[in-house]
Amino acid sequence: MTQRRPMIAGNWKMNCLRADGVALATALAAKAGERGVLGCDVLVCPPATLLSEVVAATKDSAVMVGGQDCHVATSGAHTGDVAAPMLADIGAGYVLVGHSERRADHDESSTTIRLKAIAAHDAGLAAVVCVGETEQERDLGATLAVVNGQVAVSVPDGATAKNTIIAYEPVWAIGTGRTASVAEVAKVHAAIRAELVERFEDGDEFRILYGGSVKPSNAAELLAVEDVDGALVGGASLKVDDFWKIIETCA
Repeated sequence: MTQRRPMIAGNWKMNCLRADGVALATALAAKAGERGVLGCDVLVCPPATLLSEVVAATKDSAVMVGGQDCHVATSGAHTGDVAAPMLADIGAGYVLVGHSERRADHDESSTTIRLKAIAAHDAGLAAVVCVGETEQERDLGATLAVVNGQVAVSVPDGATAKNTIIAYEPVWAIGTGRTASVAEVAKVHAAIRAELVERFEDGDEFRILYGGSVKPSNAAELLAVEDVDGALVGGASLKVDDFWKIIETCA
């Protein structure tokens, strides 16, 4: 069996003013210690306004930093957007693309997300490509069709296990307190794995994270599922103790 290094990623979303964000990053870096100490990778994705200070606060620690989104273009007349090279320039190493909130709130298609992933790769960033079905799609029994379709279009042909991570987040479980059952998670992750193995030579080496109301009380059960290589954590990543408990479960 391929050994994939697990990752716990925290998506801070549109939260934290400067003082709180720096305090959170500093506390997490202190717990994480130097690079190479932990048995898993730790990533935090703060709002763009905090990126430079979070990069500084986590410097030389085991905590890595990523952006929450990037534009498909490297520069230009795109008011309010952030280009992938800008993220790389500020010290980020990763970027989320295709989060369900971006797909819904900004009408982002899987085609657009593929272009964002390519932009991230071109800038030297690893793309965390998010996929997941809505509650209506789940109720219609379309989960696998929707997720596999998103993976097929959103993940570019040039993706590798080194520059791309997949995050499965059932939309109906994000921020709701509801979590997919172990059986549901296993089924979807197995389907994603099969899609990756079919398309890519290193498909068995891609990391697939689970996200959707992950918290200390359910992390161990979820992270024990085959083909679950870590978690993309929302609300719990804003509390150092809760996030650290999830990291400890993984590590």
